[in-house]
Amino acid sequence: MACALKATFARFKPHLSMVLAQICSAFLFFITEAAFNQGLNPYVYVTYRLSLAGLLMFPFAYFLERKSRPKLTLRLFLELFSVSLLGIALSFNMLFASMRCTSPTFVTAASNNVPSLTFVIAILFRLEVVDVKSPRGIAKILGTLISLAGVTTITLYKGPALQSLRDAPIHIKRVLSIRENWVKGSILTIASCMTWSSWYIMQAFALKKYPAQLSLTAWIDCLGGAQSAVFAVFLQHKPAAWSITMFSINFWAIIYSGIVGTGFIVFLQLWCVKEKGPVFATVFNPLQTVTVAVLAYFVFGEKLHTGSVLGGVTVIIGLYLLLWGKERDQCYTKSQKQSSSHCDVIKVTDEEEVASAEKEGA
Repeated sequence: MACALKATFARFKPHLSMVLAQICSAFLFFITEAAFNQGLNPYVYVTYRLSLAGLLMFPFAYFLERKSRPKLTLRLFLELFSVSLLGIALSFNMLFASMRCTSPTFVTAASNNVPSLTFVIAILFRLEVVDVKSPRGIAKILGTLISLAGVTTITLYKGPALQSLRDAPIHIKRVLSIRENWVKGSILTIASCMTWSSWYIMQAFALKKYPAQLSLTAWIDCLGGAQSAVFAVFLQHKPAAWSITMFSINFWAIIYSGIVGTGFIVFLQLWCVKEKGPVFATVFNPLQTVTVAVLAYFVFGEKLHTGSVLGGVTVIIGLYLLLWGKERDQCYTKSQKQSSSHCDVIKVTDEEEVASAEKEGA
């Protein structure tokens, strides 16, 4: 019984890891929104968040991977610099800037196109194989198309709003002046999704050259923090914007996002990319959308629009078709390897028997 439970846990460990990562990310959006409404600048927030995560991850990476960490060459450093710039600095700054123009529910719903974009890019770089003649290949293609249709619905169709709950336990006081440009917010969200998808692919290549996951997380966070700091200095010239009051909502938002949102979650994502590939690590994004929508409506008393609900349901159906196709692919690949290994054993045995017969005949 214990062995069976252990084997089941080992099989679904990547799934459980990504579920945990998405739930933690969902809470992060609301904490961040509350901090933004208290005046926290998004570029300053991203800089502090990444810098804190890098500083916390560095000692663990240094001591735990001292022997397994590969040598850092100039070429590898430049590659890590590019991964950090595209996947952390640019993605996070555009994502949280877009949230000031829209809402956490919209941002998480629109970010569901990340798995589909990642799937398409993975095919182009031959990290993903699609057999259009098999049910698993058709499921992956249909899943991608259905999820893209859902994302299009979310982006282009807002629809009537569902009445919010007046007796919700928590109400986030909004500053309406930062919610005036949904077009700008939509463009920033889509751009961040594109860079985010590319980041997952770049992670897969980076892990092949630098397989030390803790060290890679620390490097990405530290470099991303430095890059974001340069970006923030150009856009935010007021020194007061960099001042954070101890134990305020802004302070706790940075602490939570640095420790959990960047350090812990990025490490889990890197591990899942290494174990299951970049597409698998993105397939669980809809869970974040569902969690945000549930929290937004039942806990924080936000309005939900029918476009987000319909689009979100469509995206979830499509993405889990894609997940089913990927699981079938892995089972097929595993059976092919076992069959090939069995054939090799039979071939070696036959050769040994022939050699033995020749010796007896001689």
